[in-house]
Amino acid sequence: MGKRLLLLTGPGGDAQGWGNLAVTQSLQKTIESLGVHCDIGWVETLADFERVLARYSYDLVWSALYYLSSREDIIGMPADALWVADLLDAKGISYIGPDATTQKSLILKYTTHRIMAAAGVRVPVHHLVSPEETVPECPLPAFVKPNGESRSIGISDSSVCHDRDALERQVARLHQELNGEVLIEEYLPGDEYTVLVIGNGELQEILPGKVSVSEEHYGKYRILRSDLRGVGLTKVSIPTEHAEEAIDLARRATVATNCRDHVRIDMRIGADGKLRVIEINGIPGLKPVKSWSPQIFSLYHPSELGPEEEYRQMIAVILKSALQRIG
Repeated sequence: MGKRLLLLTGPGGDAQGWGNLAVTQSLQKTIESLGVHCDIGWVETLADFERVLARYSYDLVWSALYYLSSREDIIGMPADALWVADLLDAKGISYIGPDATTQKSLILKYTTHRIMAAAGVRVPVHHLVSPEETVPECPLPAFVKPNGESRSIGISDSSVCHDRDALERQVARLHQELNGEVLIEEYLPGDEYTVLVIGNGELQEILPGKVSVSEEHYGKYRILRSDLRGVGLTKVSIPTEHAEEAIDLARRATVATNCRDHVRIDMRIGADGKLRVIEINGIPGLKPVKSWSPQIFSLYHPSELGPEEEYRQMIAVILKSALQRIG
């Protein structure tokens, strides 16, 4: 490809984006195998950011971070966050991934729901509750989760609430533990799906996957608790049902939210048997083999050379499509 790429990561790379420094180094190796010179910039503060941008030469930036942060454990959402996409836009620097406006919408699930609902995309019935607010009247059973986290942080069997007392307790618990807004959704009892949307225009592919866990690992409910994520217990397969529904829903969701390059859309089947979008991940995980995006890509694009080549092909699609988009 003959281009130069700068990867940005930092303490928040795993909580916010595609993974930790080791994942970033794997990504760097793959990108360089495609003929693209690639450097890694470690940024935690604005001074780090300015220093890294001045140090390297690049045509394109790819960031694992939504915003600059020293936190490794959770995304968090400080009011004074310095968003990487905003900083890059201010300098006229092109980057891979959704634009700044879209990233800010996607990281907050309630905002994503509102945008999609206004465009006619199916989402759960939902309510947002800040720490100082009273819990509103909601359909029961309800599902309670943080508004601005990923990796199932804050999700457990207690997230499913069948009565008002349980609902108020769980909302209060998340307010106390994470000190942020809480999202209340209608409980969706069906299977979970995740859809890889990769590339733009003619290069775009929408690839649905069904997420499953062996029954013995579930608790009281068939939900993806935080302790089931990242430990090899979740499996993704090509769905035999709801595939076209998932593709249509993903296509309309990406248009409504103005997604591009690489996003992953999580969905779940409601009591009526229909899929609803529950989240759009604007910086999906990129751990070779282990993250859902490469797993899904491998299902649809198997190579005789194995998972490493399949991962390489996926990264090539993202890069080629982004380069075409910016001209």
